[in-house]
Amino acid sequence: MLTLQSNDFRNKEGSSESKKRKLFILTIIVVISFVIYTMKLFSMQVISGSSYRKQSRELSQRTKVLPAKRGEIYDRNVTLPIVVNTDSFAIDIIPGEIPSGKYDTVALKLSSMLGIEKSVIDKKVPLSLRKSYSSIEIKSNVTFEQVANIAENLNDLPGVSWRMKPMRNYVENIGSLSHIVGYVGDITKEELKVLYNQGYSNTSIIGKTGIEKQYDMILQGKSGLESRTVDVRGRYLSEEPIIQTPEMGKNLVLTIDTDIQTLTEKALGERIGAAIVLKPSTGEILAMVSYPYFDANIFNLEDGSALYSKLLNDPQKPLLNRAVNATYSPASTFKVVMSTALLAEEAFSPLKTVDCSGRIEYGDRTFKCHIGVPGHGYMDLKNGLAQSCNVYYWTIGRDYLGVDKISSYAKEFGYGQPFDIDLPGQSEGFVPTSQWKERRYHEKWLGGDTMNMSIGQGYTLVTPMQVADMMAMIVNEGKIYKPHFLKEVRDPVTNEVIESTKPEVLFSSNIPQSVWKEVKQDLRYTVTDGSAQFPLKNKIVKIAGKTGTAEVAQYKNSWHSWFVCYAPYDAPVEDTVVVCVLVEAANQWEWWAPYASNIILQGIFANQTYDEAIDSLGFRYLSRPVGRQE
Repeated sequence: MLTLQSNDFRNKEGSSESKKRKLFILTIIVVISFVIYTMKLFSMQVISGSSYRKQSRELSQRTKVLPAKRGEIYDRNVTLPIVVNTDSFAIDIIPGEIPSGKYDTVALKLSSMLGIEKSVIDKKVPLSLRKSYSSIEIKSNVTFEQVANIAENLNDLPGVSWRMKPMRNYVENIGSLSHIVGYVGDITKEELKVLYNQGYSNTSIIGKTGIEKQYDMILQGKSGLESRTVDVRGRYLSEEPIIQTPEMGKNLVLTIDTDIQTLTEKALGERIGAAIVLKPSTGEILAMVSYPYFDANIFNLEDGSALYSKLLNDPQKPLLNRAVNATYSPASTFKVVMSTALLAEEAFSPLKTVDCSGRIEYGDRTFKCHIGVPGHGYMDLKNGLAQSCNVYYWTIGRDYLGVDKISSYAKEFGYGQPFDIDLPGQSEGFVPTSQWKERRYHEKWLGGDTMNMSIGQGYTLVTPMQVADMMAMIVNEGKIYKPHFLKEVRDPVTNEVIESTKPEVLFSSNIPQSVWKEVKQDLRYTVTDGSAQFPLKNKIVKIAGKTGTAEVAQYKNSWHSWFVCYAPYDAPVEDTVVVCVLVEAANQWEWWAPYASNIILQGIFANQTYDEAIDSLGFRYLSRPVGRQE
């Protein structure tokens, strides 16, 4: 009995000690938890308090980007702008403000007013966002009439609002400037991946082509912000927003003279081709036309995508800037390079003659001069260039220069090399060598290849811009200045010049000055006594230049018509302009390039319009294109 009592006592004592240990452990846990909580609370409120307060303020602010207006674009005279901004409207929806069960009714009514399918709105406002208080853009470029209609029915359109949104407007007479200026559009996901770190966002409007793309960072400006206080559901709590005003982009002044551009556009007419007017002493481009061109304002229209697709599929390729992005055989304009090479190398006396019988036998082929039998007779260098005698240049190219020297001089003139014009994308053209043919076709370069190359046919390819630069090197006696469109960057508020483009030498040559003098004299003789005397008669200005006709296998009885020249012949280089015109063989043959060039020069130096120029020259009856253009 005593033993049992003793055991009970020990059991009770052990149980009591166990409870005390558990209580002690629980107390320790509570104390530690309290200490940790207190420390965390101290850290949040005291140490990190300012950071959390900042985050709290940010979470309670709803911020909307206010797009900046892009800088405007002017011609060199800074009179009337080429590209301006016009105020347009965008329609937004805040889904959370639409009463429950009313979304479909609101979306259907809004789609009817905007002339779009309800599915378009549904795609922009998916189910996952139907209770969101974030603003979602439904449609941009909305007319004032549509906005007025929405305003009149606003009671039936809860959650719907509108805002101003700048839109790019290309003036009505921009015409052929569309290839130069380009156009803008919404940034794509692919573009955003590249440009995100440069300040662009998923709502950015960016330049897609032309000057708009080349100088997009300058034109962009700095977007502003509109901030409002919201509750946890995103509803506005403050009446007056906090606004950070957007800053307009910088204005650009181009080297283009819109009067000369219009003159050049009309001189080329509705002929597939290109025309360039260049200041050789600076590289400034006064005019550049590529036909056909397009209306840059179509990208502001509702059916802009469909119209763009139509342009892409047009066989005449109106989106192609033929002046810098298309390549052609230079034809007889290449004989200027050949003449320069012959004189510089002293490979064949310019006074020595070659007998042109209208044909030349080589290997198993007969090469026929363009004049046919009986040919030009005895031709020296001056008359060979003036009459564009193929037999003369076949002979000196094959027997006295050779492919390697011809290629070397062609590259010295900038052929086959990038000319760094300030447009996104350009063709480099191509200058062949004997090694290239062996590697490309596994065939040996033959004398017949050299003969073809000597008259600007065969593998050689150039752009009209490169041909203009070739003539600029002649005028500058050994220098080609980088061709460019940007003249100045100006402040949009003060009109102060922030930056101006300085002439930059792109290619230079060590050819003796005496060679350039003789080539210039021969180019003048080519106009006064050569094969193009009639279309180049001009009482106002002296012209020096070279024609060219390039065979195109695709078209029968039609050729590319070239003419490249400079004027005035006897003026200082600062007062001289270079003109280059190409009319494609896609047009019915009319040898229009020299006529167009003369009209341009007449208009520039007589200060005449296109109509006044053609009447002064007596070209009225020739001015309408007879083009095939199929």
